[in-house]
Amino acid sequence: MEDIQLKVENNIYDVKAGNIVFVGPHKNVEFGNIHGYDTFLIVFSSSFYERSIKDSLFLNSQLFFNYNSDIFIAPFINIEQMRVVFMERMENFRLKDKSLYVSAAHNAIERLILDAFLHIPTEEVKKDIKFDYLYCVNKFKVILQRDYKKAKKVSHYASELNITPRKLTEMTEYVLGKSAKHVIIEKLISESKKMLTYTNFTISQIAYELGFSDEGNFTNFFKKHTEKNPSEMR
Repeated sequence: MEDIQLKVENNIYDVKAGNIVFVGPHKNVEFGNIHGYDTFLIVFSSSFYERSIKDSLFLNSQLFFNYNSDIFIAPFINIEQMRVVFMERMENFRLKDKSLYVSAAHNAIERLILDAFLHIPTEEVKKDIKFDYLYCVNKFKVILQRDYKKAKKVSHYASELNITPRKLTEMTEYVLGKSAKHVIIEKLISESKKMLTYTNFTISQIAYELGFSDEGNFTNFFKKHTEKNPSEMR
């Protein structure tokens, strides 16, 4: 309910008042200079929220796994009504009964998600989605966010998910339209570009930070997938 600046995974986003920002798991978030009195930070775990297939659809949607950006922004509908829900009604439930408070929190978060869900492009909401595939692919992306600096092979992530590399690729191709290897490469290139753009690290430092054995290996990898040297990108 006031203009804010967010830094998510080293990308800076200017968010206008009257919007709600959805950020998925394992993201580094920093707030710029804000007053704070009209800004709400709502944090919850998947284990808290996920109770049904519908909940799973919401949690695994573009709201929290936006493949084109680190965040998803949607208009904040019914601002005054939601202010009452989160500041007054929720506090009353918290003081009265823990189980009621948990149910009320789930309900309040669902209202925010439902409003934002209207702003996901229709073509991006699969009607026949395989929920087990969707769950595994998003779990893969969460683990990738955690391990991309140290693990660059599909086999590592497949092992973490207790499936075969072939099965993981089958799932990513179904959900994302690309192989698991391609997803890993995209992540590394994306992080490389961010570091080249937003840090003063040398090419050698960036190579080390991203888990490459030396600058030459990093440069070859980057040029192969972007057709530019890191120095040209910078």
